[in-house]
Amino acid sequence: MKFWPLYSLLCVMLFNCDSKEDTPEDNYIPIPYQLEIPVLFQTKLIDPIIPLSNTLTIEGVALGKRLFFDNILSVNNTKACASCHLPQNAFTDPNQFSSGVTGIPGNRNSMPLFNLAWNFDDKYFWDGHALGLENQALEPVIDANELGNDSWEPIEAKLNNHDQYPLLFKQAFGTETITRQLVTKAIAQFERTLISGNSKFDQFSNGTVNLTTQEENGLAIFMDEERGDCFHCHGNPNNPLWTDNQFHNNGLDATFTDLGFGAVTGNPNDNGKFRSPSLRNLAYTAPYMHDGRFATLDDVINHYSTGLTNSSTIDPLMKKVNQGGVNLNPQDKADLKAFLLSLSDPSFINNPDFIQ
Repeated sequence: MKFWPLYSLLCVMLFNCDSKEDTPEDNYIPIPYQLEIPVLFQTKLIDPIIPLSNTLTIEGVALGKRLFFDNILSVNNTKACASCHLPQNAFTDPNQFSSGVTGIPGNRNSMPLFNLAWNFDDKYFWDGHALGLENQALEPVIDANELGNDSWEPIEAKLNNHDQYPLLFKQAFGTETITRQLVTKAIAQFERTLISGNSKFDQFSNGTVNLTTQEENGLAIFMDEERGDCFHCHGNPNNPLWTDNQFHNNGLDATFTDLGFGAVTGNPNDNGKFRSPSLRNLAYTAPYMHDGRFATLDDVINHYSTGLTNSSTIDPLMKKVNQGGVNLNPQDKADLKAFLLSLSDPSFINNPDFIQ
């Protein structure tokens, strides 16, 4: 009898007497994912924001990509995240307003998705009302005019009853029980890999190509407070994000049907303010502005040149609003446009890691 405790321990260790043998999936440890961070980002920006509660793994990123492109998240299996965020358009929509499962257009232009891991205030949507990329991904699923579900419960049920997703979640997160929180964690992992940092201007900054004379002139106009005066909201060569990621009223309207940031803060001084989008990939992201009102980049440049509209909350950076704008001549406009287009990154929209 004195040998029984030792015998019991050996039985448990060697023969697993009372439990079934673990499967490989039970012991699977996801593999850390290494972001490919451009050299300019490493030298000019702080590290990307990766929550400790949702570190990147190869399995999590792959799962997020699959979910991003899968119509299963919509109420009638007809739409996916990618339906309104198309890779060939730098993950935005070429339509002024996107149409979800109802076919009814929304009232804001779909935002492009790239370099989200460097959105340092971690606020999302044009008005910044969602805090955290994981929380942002919760909303489209239950928006009546987007993916159209009344709640997350039927989506969780569909995924839990799927023939492949439970195992994929097991490998990514260690559980076959699929919840909305794990779905949005996976999607956020994929979205944080969407890094754009290989435009012609990036290559120029790295010393591998030269700009044309027109592009150089355009940069000078961009940085000149008496001409383009663009850099306050959209950065400079030391900010490869090409946005301050803050909220501004850029002189689109005298009054506001869409309060933007003001509806989030409740402060009337924020009415008509929207996030400054990145100037990267403008060659692919038309139409422009929060409501997609400008079909072309020329329209945007004309707005800042002669189309500014005064209002009670217009940003003080719109210093020449009483003159209608910065009043660029035709050559300045052409040069500025050439520079802005040099910020577009064809390798981003053709990256096989980002395409279904």
